[in-house]
Amino acid sequence: MFKILIVEDEEKIRVELQNLLNRYGYEAMVLDDFHEVDHQILQIQPQLVLLDINLPEMDGYMICRSIRQQSSIPVLMVTSRSSDLDELMSMSLGADDFITKPYNVQILLAHIQAVLKRAYPQDQGRLLEVNGVTVDLRNGCVMHEHQSVELTKNEIRILWLLMRKQGTIVSRDEIMTDLWQSEEFVDDNTLTVNINRLRRKLESIGVSPDYLSTKRGLGYRI
Repeated sequence: MFKILIVEDEEKIRVELQNLLNRYGYEAMVLDDFHEVDHQILQIQPQLVLLDINLPEMDGYMICRSIRQQSSIPVLMVTSRSSDLDELMSMSLGADDFITKPYNVQILLAHIQAVLKRAYPQDQGRLLEVNGVTVDLRNGCVMHEHQSVELTKNEIRILWLLMRKQGTIVSRDEIMTDLWQSEEFVDDNTLTVNINRLRRKLESIGVSPDYLSTKRGLGYRI
């Protein structure tokens, strides 16, 4: 789970951003004290900073420059300033990306994913997100709306396969073959037990019962 720090002085925007990112499987944190923001960021050590330019005491430009002098933490400027000069200034001071407010939520999420992918290529392929549910292979868990639950090896492999084939019906035979390839030998009854247990764990963190659906006689689909 990537830790993202939101530095935004408008409380309404700050809360909305935090809730949005939590829903999409990130660990979103906020600053509400704007004294020595650069020092606070370096103490928290997030994996991404969403930084406004218009801040009290120290503006986003100065914060970005200070961070870049001491750390390679990625910075995404999220600001109501929309001129080419503002974007140029941000990038020249070390920002990794720039997006203007008001923003389209899906475009903002795409910018975040792109920055994280560039900054942490080693972590790509170990996290998979589909419709607000994120599987983390590193920690063997699934996350949804700031909640998480641990999965067994079989459960995480089943969920990973179904999520990779989102929108497609995956047969029971295909799932069992995938498990066999990982040297997890399961029979038909064991697969049913794993699927039912996986569903209960997903529901325990608030995932809709319809997220993992059964297509009778065909298989399962996410």
